[in-house]
Amino acid sequence: MHVEMSVNGETHAGEVEPRTLLAHHLRDELGLTGTNIGCDTSSCGACTIHVDGESVKSCTMLAVQANGAELTTIEGLADSRDDLHPMQQAFIECHGLQCGYCTPGMIMAATSLLRESPNPTEAEVREGLEGNLCRCTGYHNIVKSVMACASKEA
Repeated sequence: MHVEMSVNGETHAGEVEPRTLLAHHLRDELGLTGTNIGCDTSSCGACTIHVDGESVKSCTMLAVQANGAELTTIEGLADSRDDLHPMQQAFIECHGLQCGYCTPGMIMAATSLLRESPNPTEAEVREGLEGNLCRCTGYHNIVKSVMACASKEA
């Protein structure tokens, strides 16, 4: 099937197998390997991206479902390739990453959370990120990172 989508501000068009998952399309066809695949069942959130501004687990969406959509992956979150998004910077400063596998999905979910709730409580951050798993159990510093970013943007 023919699909066309905007990914990180660039239009991409091409043919996809109808059952191709969006996560695989991003990684295998577009080379955007920052979108990690941890489970293929929406359990871990490592594949979280933004689709039309909403946080979506791309392993549970078909590439054809993204036809006509505007997608943002971790590679396109910052204003330019030479910059970091404030959330990325907060994760560095607050040690919100350990092995780093969950980090892209956590950051994408966290930025979506702050768009919906710019000044969340710690409990709201924990609840807002509950669909993203960190296997290194680094939640304390992940929450600290989100809270630090929220306080800088507020």
